Amino acid sequence: MRATSNPKTLRRLLSRIRDVMAGTGTAQARLDLIVSAIAGDMVAEVCSIYVLRPGEVLELFATEGLKATAVHQTRLRIGEGLVGNIAAQAQPLALADAQSHPQFAFRPETGEEIYQSLMGVPILRDGRVLGVLVVQNRTHRRYTDEELEVLQTVAMVLAEMVAGGELVNRDELLHADSNALLPSRIAGTKFGDGIGIGAAVLHQPQFVLSKTVADDPVSERKRLHNALSDMHGALDKMLSAAPFKAGGEHAEILEAYRMFALDTGWASRIEEAIDSGLTAEAAVQKVRNDIRTRMSQVADDYLRERVQDFEDLANRLMQHLMGVPNVFDKARLPENAVVVARTMGPAELLDYDRERLRGVVLAEGSATSHVVILASALNIPVVGRVKAILERVGDGDQIIVDGDNGQVFLRPDQDVLEAFNESQAQQADRQAYYAEVRNEPAVTRDGTRIGVQINAGLLLDVGHVKESDLDGIGLYRTEIPFMVRQHYPDVPEQVEFYRKVYELAAGKPVTFRTLDVGGDKILPYWDSAEEENPAMGWRAMRVALDRPALLRQQIRALVRAAAGQDLRVMFPMVAEVAEFRKGRQLFEMEYARAQAAGAVLPRSVALGVMLEVPSLVFQLPALLNDVDFVSVGSNDLFQFLFASDRGNPQMSGRYDPLSPLVFRLLTQVLADCRAADVPVAVCGEMASRPLEAMTLIGLGFRALSISPSTVGPIKAMIRSLPVPPLQAFLDSLLDGPQHSVRETLKAYARDHGIEA
Repeated sequence: MRATSNPKTLRRLLSRIRDVMAGTGTAQARLDLIVSAIAGDMVAEVCSIYVLRPGEVLELFATEGLKATAVHQTRLRIGEGLVGNIAAQAQPLALADAQSHPQFAFRPETGEEIYQSLMGVPILRDGRVLGVLVVQNRTHRRYTDEELEVLQTVAMVLAEMVAGGELVNRDELLHADSNALLPSRIAGTKFGDGIGIGAAVLHQPQFVLSKTVADDPVSERKRLHNALSDMHGALDKMLSAAPFKAGGEHAEILEAYRMFALDTGWASRIEEAIDSGLTAEAAVQKVRNDIRTRMSQVADDYLRERVQDFEDLANRLMQHLMGVPNVFDKARLPENAVVVARTMGPAELLDYDRERLRGVVLAEGSATSHVVILASALNIPVVGRVKAILERVGDGDQIIVDGDNGQVFLRPDQDVLEAFNESQAQQADRQAYYAEVRNEPAVTRDGTRIGVQINAGLLLDVGHVKESDLDGIGLYRTEIPFMVRQHYPDVPEQVEFYRKVYELAAGKPVTFRTLDVGGDKILPYWDSAEEENPAMGWRAMRVALDRPALLRQQIRALVRAAAGQDLRVMFPMVAEVAEFRKGRQLFEMEYARAQAAGAVLPRSVALGVMLEVPSLVFQLPALLNDVDFVSVGSNDLFQFLFASDRGNPQMSGRYDPLSPLVFRLLTQVLADCRAADVPVAVCGEMASRPLEAMTLIGLGFRALSISPSTVGPIKAMIRSLPVPPLQAFLDSLLDGPQHSVRETLKAYARDHGIEA
């Protein structure tokens, strides 16, 4: 027997929960009634609610079906058992045979040995796990996606009760820090260069939902549409008032942000949640949780950080729905302010007075998020992934943001302040120099010309090409438009997008990488199986060759968009020559089709490969007979070379690309490409770091594709570099057994006046 996913049934369940939550009696008594109602409507023998307690412990707070004596007695650590795993991953889980799962943890005091199947979802609020909601059945029940959706909706409603402080005192959830008032240094990750000193301003948008269940979906839809209209108007006003030149990269960030705001798929999902029985505010909260959960599974920081745009928009939409002002008062902003936040969106940064803003500290985030790109353009230092920062800092605390070294100093003493004030003055001179050198030619001291292109994934990235003396876009990630839509974009939609890329590139060459989806890059409109090793699984070229219609449609769109212009297409994740040849065959079929239809064809065509699978290195001589160019994707290439997950913090820094092993691999690639007279470039992160880029040039690479934010430092390094002596020095290191020669190369750069 199954629980129905009928919206009326869900509305009935939500109404029952609402009535119980608003009723009399203790919080515990109401929670007991709620689990009984959920079990009945979900046709489950068990429904249990676990609440997170101090010390990262999940405590059984209420149950229907398990032994009543286990309530407040059964506890699981985060990551322990299936319930602990749901909390640790902040991901739902549905198992027909839960007891056979390797993480199943049997607790005899609960009496759950007779229950075979389990479905559980995290209770989330503002991105934090507050608990876990679980249902269980005696039979091997295969829970449907619709049933999982129902449980997630109920968990979202329960989050308001848990967060309200009735079950667990809010003070218990605060992180206890015995050194809370003492000076401290907290390590983070370098996101944006520079030093910022000021008073901490906590940016914590929080909205208390007084009502989560609605009786009239029509009126809630109307409220939503009015709020969306008001929000769009406010964004238009912000865009016109932004302190940037028209058409600059900063305006493009806001334009891209507004594109998300106007996305009909996002609004449609909110409307569907309203139809299920939620208020407009609760529907926004639910969709935000859904998007956050889905995108958190993506390993690629660049893609995962796009979800922050939706976080920002959800906050703004909530403000308009609830009629509340901005989350802070501009008049109270200190003269020198450092914003401290969990995460932020680009528009939220612009809410602050630029004249007073000195730095940003994020508890999460990545270097590719829009807020970091915008902060970098405004010369605002950013340090991210600063653990426990929100628990340790208070409004008004003195704080130093050391963006150069990825660290934060709380309540620094006078000696530390004086040292950073001096460094800040030096940094201002350095930033002014980088701004000047961005537009200078990328030529070494001995006259060697280095091709410098940028990596891009959104239209706002393309704007960097015309702002600096750059050679084009060496890697355009085409999957981004596919991942932000709720449906697969058809050929006309793709054509329109690619034409816009050409227009913004202003005649500079663009290398389009075909879809790199699958694995951890999940499209919302695809059903995809879970993989143990998604980076090495069904993704990129493997998906394209198994579903050739997808690749053919993309090629068709690229050929049309490139009418009369140069078309450069690069296939990713190619593991053997046969895969490239199949991809080229599909391209030739679409090209012949366009030719037969009398379409305006590209002026020229170049087909290349992204070298990121080590097996392809051993097939290069054969491959080079077929390709027009090669681009080394260092991120995946070294990940696979060292069998080291680059997304795993425990593996961070364990292996160094600045090692003789890597040098020998790269020199072999260079030698093969030169022998075949095939151009080769590097487009991974290695090319974006000055010391590594210096090494690549010394090894013989003459084309780099880098992150837009690193153009200044990379050009400064190039213009200070004499190539011949570096080549001779690197030759002496090729046969060494060292784990790393990073310190040796740093010393070489320092001794030879190279800005690396």
